[in-house]
Amino acid sequence: MDERHPLDPPEEVSLDDSVLGGMGSGYKGVFITFEGLDGCGKSTQMELLAAGLRERGYIVLVTREPGGTALGEAIRDLLLDPRYHGMSTRAEALLYAAARAHLVERVIRPALEDGQVVLCDRYLDSSLAYQGYGRGLGNDDMITLNVWATECLFPDLTLFLDLDDSLRSGRLAAVPDRLEAEDEEFHRRVAQGYRELLTLHPHRIRRIDARGTEAEVQERVRAVIEEELELFSH
Repeated sequence: MDERHPLDPPEEVSLDDSVLGGMGSGYKGVFITFEGLDGCGKSTQMELLAAGLRERGYIVLVTREPGGTALGEAIRDLLLDPRYHGMSTRAEALLYAAARAHLVERVIRPALEDGQVVLCDRYLDSSLAYQGYGRGLGNDDMITLNVWATECLFPDLTLFLDLDDSLRSGRLAAVPDRLEAEDEEFHRRVAQGYRELLTLHPHRIRRIDARGTEAEVQERVRAVIEEELELFSH
Protein backbone atom coordinates (compact mmCIF):
# COMPACT_ATOMS: atom_id res chain seq x y z
CA MET A 1 0.00 0.00 0.00
CA ASP A 2 1.35 3.45 -0.97
CA GLU A 3 1.69 5.51 2.22
CA ARG A 4 3.21 8.56 0.54
CA HIS A 5 1.61 11.93 1.16
CA PRO A 6 -0.24 13.19 -1.97
CA LEU A 7 1.98 16.30 -2.07
CA ASP A 8 5.20 14.27 -2.06
CA PRO A 9 7.00 14.25 -5.43
CA PRO A 10 7.04 10.94 -7.33
CA GLU A 11 9.74 8.61 -6.03
CA GLU A 12 11.54 8.34 -9.36
CA VAL A 13 11.72 12.07 -10.07
CA SER A 14 15.15 13.65 -9.81
CA LEU A 15 15.86 17.37 -9.67
CA ASP A 16 16.90 17.74 -13.28
CA ASP A 17 15.28 19.01 -16.47
CA SER A 18 12.69 16.23 -16.34
CA VAL A 19 11.19 17.79 -13.22
CA LEU A 20 10.80 21.21 -14.76
CA GLY A 21 9.28 19.51 -17.78
CA GLY A 22 6.12 19.79 -15.79
CA MET A 23 3.91 17.27 -14.04
CA GLY A 24 0.94 19.60 -13.87
CA SER A 25 -0.72 20.69 -10.67
CA GLY A 26 -2.34 17.33 -9.98
CA TYR A 27 -5.57 19.00 -8.76
CA LYS A 28 -9.04 19.27 -10.24
CA GLY A 29 -8.46 22.96 -10.89
CA VAL A 30 -6.30 24.32 -13.71
CA PHE A 31 -3.06 26.24 -13.11
CA ILE A 32 -1.84 28.58 -15.88
CA THR A 33 1.14 30.90 -15.55
CA PHE A 34 2.18 33.90 -17.65
CA GLU A 35 5.86 34.67 -18.26
CA GLY A 36 7.95 37.20 -20.14
CA LEU A 37 10.12 40.26 -19.72
CA ASP A 38 8.62 43.41 -18.24
CA GLY A 39 6.56 45.32 -20.79
CA CYS A 40 5.50 42.27 -22.81
CA GLY A 41 1.83 42.72 -21.86
CA LYS A 42 1.33 39.56 -19.83
CA SER A 43 -0.68 41.23 -17.04
CA THR A 44 -3.16 42.68 -19.53
CA GLN A 45 -3.50 39.38 -21.38
CA MET A 46 -4.04 37.51 -18.13
CA GLU A 47 -6.89 39.84 -17.15
CA LEU A 48 -8.50 39.50 -20.59
CA LEU A 49 -8.28 35.72 -20.37
CA ALA A 50 -9.79 35.77 -16.89
CA ALA A 51 -12.75 37.80 -18.16
CA GLY A 52 -13.30 35.38 -21.03
CA LEU A 53 -13.19 32.34 -18.77
CA ARG A 54 -15.59 33.90 -16.27
CA GLU A 55 -18.06 34.54 -19.09
CA ARG A 56 -18.03 30.78 -19.65
CA GLY A 57 -18.83 30.07 -16.01
CA TYR A 58 -15.40 29.26 -14.63
CA ILE A 59 -14.36 30.46 -11.18
CA VAL A 60 -11.07 32.23 -11.87
CA LEU A 61 -8.41 33.35 -9.41
CA VAL A 62 -5.96 35.96 -10.69
CA THR A 63 -2.76 36.48 -8.72
CA ARG A 64 0.83 37.58 -9.21
CA GLU A 65 4.41 37.00 -8.13
CA PRO A 66 5.90 38.21 -6.04
CA GLY A 67 2.71 39.23 -4.29
CA GLY A 68 -0.80 37.87 -4.02
CA THR A 69 -0.74 37.99 -0.21
CA ALA A 70 0.07 40.71 2.32
CA LEU A 71 3.42 39.03 3.01
CA GLY A 72 4.11 38.57 -0.69
CA GLU A 73 3.37 42.21 -1.48
CA ALA A 74 5.74 43.31 1.30
CA ILE A 75 8.47 41.09 -0.15
CA ARG A 76 7.68 42.51 -3.61
CA ASP A 77 8.29 46.03 -2.31
CA LEU A 78 11.71 44.97 -1.05
CA LEU A 79 12.67 43.15 -4.23
CA LEU A 80 11.71 45.94 -6.63
CA ASP A 81 12.82 48.93 -4.59
CA PRO A 82 15.79 50.62 -6.36
CA ARG A 83 17.28 51.45 -2.96
CA TYR A 84 18.30 47.78 -2.64
CA HIS A 85 20.28 47.71 -5.87
CA GLY A 86 23.17 45.93 -4.14
CA MET A 87 21.08 43.00 -2.88
CA SER A 88 23.02 39.74 -3.06
CA THR A 89 21.88 37.31 -5.73
CA ARG A 90 21.22 34.50 -3.25
CA ALA A 91 19.18 36.78 -0.98
CA GLU A 92 17.15 37.81 -4.03
CA ALA A 93 16.48 34.19 -5.01
CA LEU A 94 15.47 33.26 -1.46
CA LEU A 95 13.08 36.20 -1.15
CA TYR A 96 11.32 35.21 -4.38
CA ALA A 97 11.07 31.63 -3.15
CA ALA A 98 9.69 32.78 0.22
CA ALA A 99 6.95 34.84 -1.41
CA ARG A 100 6.15 31.92 -3.72
CA ALA A 101 5.97 29.39 -0.89
CA HIS A 102 3.49 31.55 1.02
CA LEU A 103 1.35 32.23 -2.06
CA VAL A 104 1.18 28.54 -2.97
CA GLU A 105 0.24 27.44 0.53
CA ARG A 106 -2.30 30.16 1.29
CA VAL A 107 -3.80 30.99 -2.12
CA ILE A 108 -2.92 28.82 -5.13
CA ARG A 109 -3.18 25.29 -3.75
CA PRO A 110 -6.51 25.90 -1.93
CA ALA A 111 -8.00 27.37 -5.12
CA LEU A 112 -6.83 24.40 -7.19
CA GLU A 113 -8.24 21.98 -4.63
CA ASP A 114 -11.54 23.85 -4.98
CA GLY A 115 -11.53 23.33 -8.75
CA GLN A 116 -10.81 26.93 -9.74
CA VAL A 117 -8.79 28.17 -12.71
CA VAL A 118 -5.70 29.91 -11.32
CA LEU A 119 -3.93 32.48 -13.49
CA CYS A 120 -0.60 33.68 -12.10
CA ASP A 121 1.52 36.55 -13.40
CA ARG A 122 4.97 34.91 -13.09
CA TYR A 123 5.90 31.72 -11.28
CA LEU A 124 8.93 29.44 -10.99
CA ASP A 125 10.10 30.01 -14.59
CA SER A 126 10.77 33.63 -13.62
CA SER A 127 13.26 32.46 -11.01
CA LEU A 128 14.96 30.27 -13.58
CA ALA A 129 15.12 33.07 -16.16
CA TYR A 130 16.03 35.96 -13.86
CA GLN A 131 18.09 34.32 -11.13
CA GLY A 132 19.21 31.15 -12.87
CA TYR A 133 20.21 32.71 -16.20
CA GLY A 134 20.22 36.46 -15.51
CA ARG A 135 22.12 36.30 -12.22
CA GLY A 136 24.13 33.23 -13.19
CA LEU A 137 22.98 31.08 -10.26
CA GLY A 138 22.22 28.14 -12.55
CA ASN A 139 19.12 26.03 -13.00
CA ASP A 140 19.96 23.16 -10.66
CA ASP A 141 19.89 25.22 -7.46
CA MET A 142 16.85 27.21 -8.62
CA ILE A 143 14.91 24.03 -9.39
CA THR A 144 15.86 22.46 -6.06
CA LEU A 145 14.90 25.60 -4.12
CA ASN A 146 11.56 26.05 -5.84
CA VAL A 147 10.53 22.38 -5.80
CA TRP A 148 10.98 22.58 -2.04
CA ALA A 149 9.27 25.98 -1.71
CA THR A 150 6.18 24.92 -3.70
CA GLU A 151 6.03 21.29 -2.53
CA CYS A 152 6.43 20.29 -6.18
CA LEU A 153 3.51 22.31 -7.56
CA PHE A 154 3.95 22.87 -11.30
CA PRO A 155 1.69 24.71 -13.75
CA ASP A 156 -0.51 22.80 -16.16
CA LEU A 157 0.47 25.33 -18.83
CA THR A 158 2.88 28.27 -19.08
CA LEU A 159 2.47 31.05 -21.65
CA PHE A 160 5.64 32.93 -22.61
CA LEU A 161 4.77 36.29 -24.15
CA ASP A 162 7.58 37.17 -26.52
CA LEU A 163 8.02 40.77 -27.66
CA ASP A 164 10.91 42.57 -29.38
CA ASP A 165 12.90 44.86 -27.11
CA SER A 166 12.15 47.86 -29.32
CA LEU A 167 8.41 47.43 -28.69
CA ARG A 168 8.68 46.25 -25.09
CA SER A 169 10.82 49.18 -23.90
CA GLY A 170 8.12 51.67 -24.87
CA ARG A 171 5.74 50.09 -22.36
CA LEU A 172 8.03 50.26 -19.32
CA ALA A 173 7.42 52.65 -16.45
CA ALA A 174 9.09 56.07 -16.58
CA VAL A 175 10.86 55.26 -13.30
CA PRO A 176 12.22 51.69 -13.56
CA ASP A 177 12.13 49.33 -10.62
CA ARG A 178 15.26 47.56 -9.35
CA LEU A 179 15.16 44.77 -11.95
CA GLU A 180 14.05 46.96 -14.86
CA ALA A 181 17.04 49.19 -14.12
CA GLU A 182 19.56 46.38 -14.70
CA ASP A 183 21.83 46.71 -17.73
CA GLU A 184 21.06 45.41 -21.21
CA GLU A 185 23.33 42.39 -20.79
CA PHE A 186 21.29 41.18 -17.80
CA HIS A 187 18.04 41.43 -19.74
CA ARG A 188 19.65 39.71 -22.72
CA ARG A 189 20.57 36.75 -20.49
CA VAL A 190 17.03 36.65 -19.07
CA ALA A 191 15.52 36.63 -22.56
CA GLN A 192 17.89 33.90 -23.65
CA GLY A 193 16.96 31.93 -20.54
CA TYR A 194 13.28 32.07 -21.39
CA ARG A 195 13.95 30.88 -24.93
CA GLU A 196 16.08 28.00 -23.69
CA LEU A 197 13.33 26.97 -21.27
CA LEU A 198 10.85 27.09 -24.15
CA THR A 199 13.07 24.81 -26.20
CA LEU A 200 13.60 22.40 -23.32
CA HIS A 201 9.93 22.14 -22.34
CA PRO A 202 7.70 22.76 -25.38
CA HIS A 203 4.98 20.48 -23.98
CA ARG A 204 4.45 22.81 -20.98
CA ILE A 205 5.69 26.23 -22.12
CA ARG A 206 4.08 27.75 -25.20
CA ARG A 207 5.33 30.89 -26.94
CA ILE A 208 2.83 33.68 -27.65
CA ASP A 209 3.73 36.33 -30.23
CA ALA A 210 2.99 39.50 -28.23
CA ARG A 211 3.07 41.87 -31.21
CA GLY A 212 -0.12 43.59 -32.38
CA THR A 213 -3.22 44.85 -30.61
CA GLU A 214 -4.41 43.52 -27.26
CA ALA A 215 -7.28 41.76 -29.06
CA GLU A 216 -4.93 40.09 -31.55
CA VAL A 217 -2.63 38.83 -28.81
CA GLN A 218 -5.60 37.62 -26.77
CA GLU A 219 -6.83 35.62 -29.75
CA ARG A 220 -3.47 33.85 -29.84
CA VAL A 221 -3.61 33.24 -26.08
CA ARG A 222 -7.06 31.69 -26.28
CA ALA A 223 -6.08 29.54 -29.26
CA VAL A 224 -3.26 27.99 -27.23
CA ILE A 225 -5.46 27.59 -24.15
CA GLU A 226 -8.06 25.79 -26.25
CA GLU A 227 -5.50 23.60 -27.96
CA GLU A 228 -3.85 22.54 -24.71
CA LEU A 229 -6.70 22.56 -22.18
CA GLU A 230 -9.98 22.88 -24.15
CA LEU A 231 -11.37 25.43 -21.71
CA PHE A 232 -13.34 27.36 -24.33
CA SER A 233 -15.15 24.41 -25.88
CA HIS A 234 -16.95 23.43 -22.68
